[in-house]
Amino acid sequence: MRRRNFIAGLANIAIAWPIVARAQRPAKRPTIGFLGTNTPAAQERWTAAFVQRLHELGWIEDQTVAIEYRWAEGRTERFADLAAELVRLKVDVIVTLGSAVTAAKQATSIIPIVFAVASDPVGSGMVASLARPGGNITGLSAQQSDLAGKRLELLREVIPNLRQLAITANFGNPPSVAEVQEVQARAHALGIDVDTFEIRQPSDIGPAFDALKIRAQALYVCNEPLVVTNRVEINTLALAARLPTVYGSRVQVEAGGLIAYGPNFSDLFRRAADIVDKILRGTKPGDIPVEQPTKFEFIINLTTAKALGLTIPASLMSLADELIE
Repeated sequence: MRRRNFIAGLANIAIAWPIVARAQRPAKRPTIGFLGTNTPAAQERWTAAFVQRLHELGWIEDQTVAIEYRWAEGRTERFADLAAELVRLKVDVIVTLGSAVTAAKQATSIIPIVFAVASDPVGSGMVASLARPGGNITGLSAQQSDLAGKRLELLREVIPNLRQLAITANFGNPPSVAEVQEVQARAHALGIDVDTFEIRQPSDIGPAFDALKIRAQALYVCNEPLVVTNRVEINTLALAARLPTVYGSRVQVEAGGLIAYGPNFSDLFRRAADIVDKILRGTKPGDIPVEQPTKFEFIINLTTAKALGLTIPASLMSLADELIE
């Protein structure tokens, strides 16, 4: 009798063991697909802010979450292939920015997509509305074109007699085209003549400067991946042409531009991590409202001002969030 009971007990253990093993097996570690539109160096500050916020929320890279990074290095033609690659990896959520969002949307209608920065998510068709984005996409809107007037005002504080403005933009990037139109309208209202110079690839940058430096007093550069990736070359050429520059983010001014005014991109990436956290915990992206920037920054590069022979008014310096010397 005891032998039969013992054998029956072994049989019960054998049957129960797979159930216990399954119960003790750790849950699948989620994977975030991070599609960077620039180089890792260009986005280093933004990426660090995103990863740090994830850590604060309990998502520790290589421990509780995996992150697959892909970098387009400012080449918009790579967006589609990189987005498709992340979809093939079956990541749990894709984080990206700018026009790469469109490529991600075309690659998947199932995997959640979070844009850390997008200029006009409704107008570009990324989402149905800011309050109820619907579908598999949500994120943060930078509204870059809305800030064009403010940037022109700041530029006129530096150059009170500004009458000739050059605009450089990547016309292969739809948000940049919209920003150019806004800058042109604001400039004409202020009595400023505008010349626009298109770039679509790095080899266009040099010829554009050869043309614009002849008849411009300052240069407005529309913020997007091609420009950010090639920011050192652009600023070197601008300085050689004695052209003060205005930008939409700090990274270009850190590379030698004169002034920048726009959303704090590091803060936007931190807030993108909050959205990713909600999605990984079960919230549908289409139910998460698109958020607006709450932190803006005004940066002046005094070293560049000195090199251009410009005196920045004390009243303007007092408004700056940071003075680079």
